[in-house]
Amino acid sequence: MDKGQKIKHIIGSIARTLLGLTFIFSGFVKAVDPLGTVYKIEDYLKAFGGFFTDFLPLAGAAAVLLILVEWLLGWAMLLNIRTNWTAWISLAFYLVMTPLTLWIALTNPVSDCGCFGDALVLTNWQTFWKNVVLLCLVIILLCCKKSIPQLFSNWVELCIVLVTLAGGCGIMAYSYTHLPPLDFRPYKVGNHIPTLMEIPEDAEPDVYETTLIYANDEGEEQEFTLENYPKNDPKWTFVDQKSVLVKKGFEAPIHDFEIINLQYDDITYDVLESEEPVTLVVMYDLKKTDRTQMDKVFHLYKECADRGEQCYFLTGSGEEDIFGFAAETGFYDYLESFVVDEELEDWEFIVQSTFCYTDPVTLKTIVRANPGMIVVQNGTIIEKHNLKQL
Repeated sequence: MDKGQKIKHIIGSIARTLLGLTFIFSGFVKAVDPLGTVYKIEDYLKAFGGFFTDFLPLAGAAAVLLILVEWLLGWAMLLNIRTNWTAWISLAFYLVMTPLTLWIALTNPVSDCGCFGDALVLTNWQTFWKNVVLLCLVIILLCCKKSIPQLFSNWVELCIVLVTLAGGCGIMAYSYTHLPPLDFRPYKVGNHIPTLMEIPEDAEPDVYETTLIYANDEGEEQEFTLENYPKNDPKWTFVDQKSVLVKKGFEAPIHDFEIINLQYDDITYDVLESEEPVTLVVMYDLKKTDRTQMDKVFHLYKECADRGEQCYFLTGSGEEDIFGFAAETGFYDYLESFVVDEELEDWEFIVQSTFCYTDPVTLKTIVRANPGMIVVQNGTIIEKHNLKQL
């Protein structure tokens, strides 16, 4: 190998390694939280609107495909398996993703890309420039790939691919049926929710640019800033105001945690300040809640009642869906089996005080399961489960 080939080999190997590690990291953090990837794809489809919403039922399949492609590409690049194929596939990938993320950065339909899950949150512009750098690395790899020799025989490569594929599927299956083994969200076990809701006194606020629109006597409209608008000028009439976020200020890790019962009482701090454990069963959308897990949900409720502890069902569904769900799943019948106090036999009251409203996005962040559950004591999360695993 001459000097020029050696240089190409070194440069190509560096590009291949960086690309491989990036793909592996991206695929892994998505694989340990597959539902998070599904939710992010759904967010994109809803933000795009139009016919894109017709593809919402395919979000799960798209998430699995994306995770496996990144996972396999990463290991193939890192281990120098079929570098020619992986380089061209990567080129196609970034030729699609780079202009797409440029459009997302310009229009901002979602707050973050989700390319590294919750493990590493990037802004939309950071995501675009990241893709530009990776696209350049792919081009470098394509230029140098002939100087990178194959390391393994075809049979060994096939075995590596199959083992890698099985590993990726195994990680996703475990994370889906249990919970993500690595929890990058603020609602992990051991976290104190009130502390994560605090905003420091010196926190930097959001910065907005406000535009005021006024019309003159002739009906002509003109835009002004807060510094030069025609205050108290009878020649101008206020028409409209527009505010655009220029700079995002400090945002508490937990900023949207709220529990409202069906009687419209805010019980958030009743839960967070309770010295006794409080069980919160999370069912973000009752229409999608796994009915096969209802016996476990009701058993949890009875266990809490027997111990004299509170148990609430948190959902983003409306009141009509809640009462329909309670009737359909046999919640009333189950209550009759152990509630003997005549004063408590007002089933409607029990449903109103047990089911509570919480933002569905927050619920999907709290636990990646429907239904799932957490136990909170003195504001600290002490347990967290997917009910499938109990």
